[in-house]
Amino acid sequence: MLVHTEGESNTSEARKAWLKTSIGPNSAPLLERDAEAFLHQSLSSPCVSTIAKAEGIWIEDMDGRRYMDFHGNSVHHLGYGHPKLVAAIKQQLDDLPFAPRRFTNEPAVELAEKLAGITPGDLGKTLFTTGGSDANEVALKIARAATGRFKTLSFWDAFHGAGFGAASVGGEATFRSHIAGPLLPGTEHVAPFTPSNCAYGHKSLEASAEACARMIDYVLGRDGDYCAFIAEAMRAVPNVPPPGFWKSVREICDKHGVLLILDEIPTGLGKTGQMFSFQHDGIVPDILTLGKSLGGGILPIAACVARRDLDVCGDFAIGHYTHEKNPVTARAALTTLQILEEEGLVERAAELGRHALERLRDALGQVSIVGDIRGRGLMFGVEIVEDRQTMAPGIARAEQIYYACLEAGLSYKISQGSVLTLSPPLTISREDLDRALDIVIAAVKAAA
Repeated sequence: MLVHTEGESNTSEARKAWLKTSIGPNSAPLLERDAEAFLHQSLSSPCVSTIAKAEGIWIEDMDGRRYMDFHGNSVHHLGYGHPKLVAAIKQQLDDLPFAPRRFTNEPAVELAEKLAGITPGDLGKTLFTTGGSDANEVALKIARAATGRFKTLSFWDAFHGAGFGAASVGGEATFRSHIAGPLLPGTEHVAPFTPSNCAYGHKSLEASAEACARMIDYVLGRDGDYCAFIAEAMRAVPNVPPPGFWKSVREICDKHGVLLILDEIPTGLGKTGQMFSFQHDGIVPDILTLGKSLGGGILPIAACVARRDLDVCGDFAIGHYTHEKNPVTARAALTTLQILEEEGLVERAAELGRHALERLRDALGQVSIVGDIRGRGLMFGVEIVEDRQTMAPGIARAEQIYYACLEAGLSYKISQGSVLTLSPPLTISREDLDRALDIVIAAVKAAA
């Protein structure tokens, strides 16, 4: 039986019970129409509820039930409908609503220049796409062209998108098993480091990460024909790398002539308390991918940002996207970056994240079903286990807690089967953050 670890199951008994007891009369008909109109897939349709309004940290269904949204598909760094962002998009629609990709325009160029300005090192050449999956596929094509090789190395359990190339380098079973295969050849994987249930047999995060780095070195050295190692700088489950891990991997990639691609699609743009998560680890990748929150929670835009000397694909088409230089999505991204800087939201994420982790550790650190409490900035999680001796994932219990929190007005995502993953907007007030933490703490204790 396939276990879906990227979110709570939308086919479970707990979901069925929720739909029977918690959906109002205005929402129920639309949910039925949705289920009839859309192709069904894991983690998506059928849906958990409806949305009629989205403002700030709040979403509201058609029956007036309000939820603090601590998921937001990682797009809502600014919250929903930030007034300055909405105004900028409206103005851009009046000024220039579209540009064919072979004609340049001021917002698109300005955005590419801005990304070159805020990224460290020589990350200075950009291509825009409409989604993160495509941005990762662009990165893979650049790596092939630059090295003349085609093999990649990545982590099991990673998520890099749903396209065939992105799913091939990803390691999440929901997106790559059964109907998805056969996938791209040469996409090799290693087990990731983890604070619990380490595939290398270690009990500590540090030992697990050290063994993981040794395995990366071993695999990259075996065949000598790898073009890239692609990974999430910090897994959005969340899984925080210990000090020194990424420096070791950076050295290993350099040793074997392999490009390092870091996927910051969910974790970039301030979420972890730095503009980019890899800045916590003192390294710079060869290629960086961004997305999700880049469009401010309103419009879809992603980016692949590469070292300047990796601009080697001029004779080929590596993206060729219809909305490659869309002025409206570019304006949304530019304004998003401006708001992040003007409102000090990166620093705010660091401060509020420290507060949240302290509260959760103080309140839940000794609860028997809590295996780990971890995170960076405003991306943090509580791992639910059956017991601390085996550290077996508490999948059913995590889902029980999830629906209890939904009932109390808090929405979030379950990751890795049993990690309550909490990712609020960077604009959240401390008061609302504490209200949400109260809900989580109460629900976990009630389930213990």
